[in-house]
Amino acid sequence: MISTLLVANRGEIACRIFRTCGELGIRTVAVHSDADAGALHARVADTAVRLPGATPAETYLRGDLVVKAALAAGADAVHPGYGFLSENAEFARAVLDAGLAWIGPPPEAIEAMASKTRAKELMGIAPLGEVTEADLPVLVKAAAGGGGRGMRIVRRLADLPDALEAARAEAASAFGDGEVFTEPYLERGRHVEVQILADTHGTVWTLGTRDCSLQRRHQKVIEEAPAPGLTAGLQDELRTLAVRAARAVSYVGAGTVEFLVADGRAHFLEMNTRLQVEHPVTEAVFGLDLVAEQIRVAEGHPLASEPPHARGHAVEARLYAEDPARDWAPQTGTLHRLAVPAGVRLDTGYTDGDTIGVHYDPMLAKVVAHAPTRAEAVRKLAGALERTALHGPVTNRDLLLNSLRHPEFTAGRMDTGFYDRHLAALTAPAAEPHAPLAAALAAAHGRSRFGGWRNLPSQPQTRRYETGGEEYEVHYRHTRQGLTADGVRVVHADARLVVLEADGVQRRFEVSRYGPDRVHVNSATLTELPRFPDPAAQITPGSLLAPMPGTVVRVAEGLTEGATVRAGQPLIWLEAMKMQHQISAPVTGTLTALHATTGRQVEPGTLLAVVHELRETP
Repeated sequence: MISTLLVANRGEIACRIFRTCGELGIRTVAVHSDADAGALHARVADTAVRLPGATPAETYLRGDLVVKAALAAGADAVHPGYGFLSENAEFARAVLDAGLAWIGPPPEAIEAMASKTRAKELMGIAPLGEVTEADLPVLVKAAAGGGGRGMRIVRRLADLPDALEAARAEAASAFGDGEVFTEPYLERGRHVEVQILADTHGTVWTLGTRDCSLQRRHQKVIEEAPAPGLTAGLQDELRTLAVRAARAVSYVGAGTVEFLVADGRAHFLEMNTRLQVEHPVTEAVFGLDLVAEQIRVAEGHPLASEPPHARGHAVEARLYAEDPARDWAPQTGTLHRLAVPAGVRLDTGYTDGDTIGVHYDPMLAKVVAHAPTRAEAVRKLAGALERTALHGPVTNRDLLLNSLRHPEFTAGRMDTGFYDRHLAALTAPAAEPHAPLAAALAAAHGRSRFGGWRNLPSQPQTRRYETGGEEYEVHYRHTRQGLTADGVRVVHADARLVVLEADGVQRRFEVSRYGPDRVHVNSATLTELPRFPDPAAQITPGSLLAPMPGTVVRVAEGLTEGATVRAGQPLIWLEAMKMQHQISAPVTGTLTALHATTGRQVEPGTLLAVVHELRETP
């Protein structure tokens, strides 16, 4: 029996595993980097062990340090979570060689399936050789790991070398393995996967299907179980292939077999030899705790001959600290408040007041809704996200809401190209104007500054706000009838609550202020603007500013001040939250300044370079 378990991971998945351990009476051990010294997973564990350093390469990817930590803390088992070392066969061997229980498949199974190239060969799929024009488009993909890292779509042969180099660098940073390969890219396929669970006695369960087609940068955003709209024949084929993959490597534990479904056919992608981020939707539908089952399997207990019956439908949305309207730029800062309404599941590695840093994945939380039907589950999740209090950096919450309510999604007709087609519309400013929010905020400000109506009529006061890319100017004043904001009657206003009335209809606005100019009104974030713009804030035309905090990992070869660059030419690469982001020349012209150097840490808005546009003379 396992008594003390170390989780070789961080954040949300570590907290989720610790929760199950607490229910089973198993003591818990966390490992943490210096950047994670105050993180939630380190705080909730019974014991925490420091891994010196901040980057993944220095800490969570150091299997030797993790094993040493487990022994020092008296753990007798290690759970890898997902990402980092979860699909590293050498790490699994090191855990077993140290006399610890490994909560995962045998190292030989990981070795066979962790490399996507070898997995395809095992399933009888020939790898794509030298890429030609006829093969395009292709997908460059990391052979180890997942989560969308080390992946690039290539539509022109000329772009292939740069895509391979960028994918190798990103894969090496995220997984410690820079091997990449290419495969055909199917434009309108659905990403469908099968959850498996196998024991040491020869039983293999298939726990239904999941659809994970809504993806950004090849990383899943919304997942659901079961996958909608699959024929009975296709479901049988998926289950058969999943079992075949598991038995081919004598699989033990939880795993996922992934497919691309197109034209009614299933195309094998890979087998993930670990727990998946989206496992909660399967847990909800089958009434299981997959982490508890993993532990039971590792202790040698047999599975029942048949899995439990599926019940209802579940949908999961991943909340990220990122701005989808700005090329998914990751965001950092303080998460002041995160609270979801009752009735949905929240898996998170953050609590109020925690800091979102630059070193790791920007996922804040997963919100999961379960209901008897798909339509009910989707409505339930959308309603919960809409009422979630989420105060802090910019997130993808509005994108998730708009996605859940998009006709293609509600009809179950989505595919992996969903965001390629609809991102601009999904991130456009809301059709409902934010003027009432600004009015509410102005009313709160007005009430705090003035005690009420005076004998001499007051002049209208003006406040300016920005939200959703739009600016609003609000005029408020005190009259004999009370405080008004842009002509709307203020029924009540204090620093935290405003009630406005228009045409007999009252609306409530909760106000939360963080810092001098950042305010949250209900679920929207508003920034108070100065009455007069600061002349010093003007930006030189052609300036390339860092869109996010991160590290300069590459500057284009031979790039120097005075060089001529063309519009769209890649110049600088930043790495932030385990993803690389390319910064290109905005115009064709001369590089008049270059401040970016490899290894430099930058903050949002840091000036990296300046390109002076070359204009043709008439």
